[in-house]
Amino acid sequence: MDKTHFDVLIVGAGLSGIGAAHHLQKNCPSKSYAILEGRERMGGTWDLFRYPGLRSDSDMYTLGYSFRPWTDAKAIADGEAILRYIRDTAQAGGIVPHIRFGNRVQRVRWSSEKAQWTVEVLEVTSGRTHSLTCNFLFVCAGYYSYESGYTPEFPGRDRFVGRVVHPQNWTPDVDYEGKRVVVIGSGATAVTLVPELAKRAAHVTMLQRSPSYVVAAPERDRMSDWLRARVPEASAYAITRWRNVLLSMGFYTFSRRYPARAKKLLVGLVREHVGHSVDVDTHFTPTYNPWDQRICVVPDGDLFKAIVEDRASVVTAHIEAFTENGIRLTSGRDLPADLIVTATGLQLQFLGGLELEVDGKRIEPSSTMTYKGMMLSDVPNMAFALGYTNASWTLKCDLTCEYVCRLLNHMDTHGYAVGVPRKNDPAVKEAPLLEFTSGYVRRSIAEFPRQGNVAPWKLYQNYALDMLMLRRSPIDDGTMTFLQVHTATTFS
Repeated sequence: MDKTHFDVLIVGAGLSGIGAAHHLQKNCPSKSYAILEGRERMGGTWDLFRYPGLRSDSDMYTLGYSFRPWTDAKAIADGEAILRYIRDTAQAGGIVPHIRFGNRVQRVRWSSEKAQWTVEVLEVTSGRTHSLTCNFLFVCAGYYSYESGYTPEFPGRDRFVGRVVHPQNWTPDVDYEGKRVVVIGSGATAVTLVPELAKRAAHVTMLQRSPSYVVAAPERDRMSDWLRARVPEASAYAITRWRNVLLSMGFYTFSRRYPARAKKLLVGLVREHVGHSVDVDTHFTPTYNPWDQRICVVPDGDLFKAIVEDRASVVTAHIEAFTENGIRLTSGRDLPADLIVTATGLQLQFLGGLELEVDGKRIEPSSTMTYKGMMLSDVPNMAFALGYTNASWTLKCDLTCEYVCRLLNHMDTHGYAVGVPRKNDPAVKEAPLLEFTSGYVRRSIAEFPRQGNVAPWKLYQNYALDMLMLRRSPIDDGTMTFLQVHTATTFS
């Protein structure tokens, strides 16, 4: 008979969930655990998305795990290589037997009387539901909906005789060979798709309402290649990882402190790549400051090469309507198309959309505040993995996993059954969890928990500060409240 109670249940078998399992096995070896994965395969984002050219927009020396060196030659890696890395990590670490595939978590209920969670799970294949229990819940479900991406309502869409597809719903039968393609969007997905589609399409047009910052980065890291030939693999990885962390932190700080200079630098780099082949002021000069939205990375400047070689072009304009044969702009210009790709963003979703209940009371995430960017105020024995917006996702998730293990071990040492962050200081002011101006953030951020203006409620988006807070700061910091089994009380 399958086990129904665990010390820890992890929700999600993607990049974060596999990392969480590794840290749990290493630092809390006596803890029983299982991973609940709603899909039939592990990998999360890197298994879900199948569009051409799928790749990381962060270097793999920082997107990779701290405990498992990235050994592939490419620093900016394709989706298949990243998925293989995740699967190999799970296989090598003995994690795979702990994964329950096709088990989608729908609702979680905390009981203070029992000091445990009841996790309601849908078996996707059979449609049956069952319940598991655990002492601690760790949600590693990402921050967007896997069901569908975001596509605005375009007037006249039904008139278009070609195919319209969102990258999140890309299937192998999407045909772009020799066709005229319009990609709507200017974010990371769009700048990835355009040069890849341009290899086989007749022509690809990137249609954007407004420009994004786009920067070229080497697909291979020469310093890492040099180091790997001279020092052990783990040392080469660690050195390259820290160099890239420091460079990204330095440029982010520079950009926020001197936005005009950072903007001039980024736009100037685009001019070096495209010359006079495109109007840089119109198509690659955003109205916002660097890092108000995430900066798009293109390996070896592949987007710029496609534009220079006239295999792709950029149009900055607003859509009036879809027509039978393409898109009409508000300027009156028509863009002919056989295929339209709506790279228009994600649907943000906190905790994978699961329902949260504490002692019979439904908890809306927006009514809570995040503690150290990984727990919710007044929600006991639960953590979640949320990566950085200004650096690689895994950097923060690794630190979160380490903290969760520290917390569990602290509770065991002192005989505590419950740990919950309590917001007792009325002077703490609220702010949105993500201070980004991107459309996909603005559309949904009101449904997410809030952050505070001071530690431990503030989300710093700073790896060095988070290292100090999550690795070194005391677990019993006056904000975390601990209870033993016999003193557990209601938290609603």
